[in-house]
Amino acid sequence: MNVRHLVTMANEIGTFFVAEAGEEAAPREIAQHITRFWDPRMRSQIIAHAHAGGEGLSTAAGAAVLLLAPVAAPAARPGSGLG
Repeated sequence: MNVRHLVTMANEIGTFFVAEAGEEAAPREIAQHITRFWDPRMRSQIIAHAHAGGEGLSTAAGAAVLLLAPVAAPAARPGSGLG
């Protein structure tokens, strides 16, 4: 799916939840909505977009997407004793 379309959808969802729940609670509500109703491929695309800078995402939508998948810790190197 086109990432611009996903950004538009996330921002529209964000506008709704900011009006309903307020700026502070909106990211959590947006993230829950996206988790419930978006296909995993759509979620993966918007998460990757957010981690690449999130161009076009509103503040609330961007914060919500980052709640969906925190940045993963670096993988352990072989022989490092980690992992």
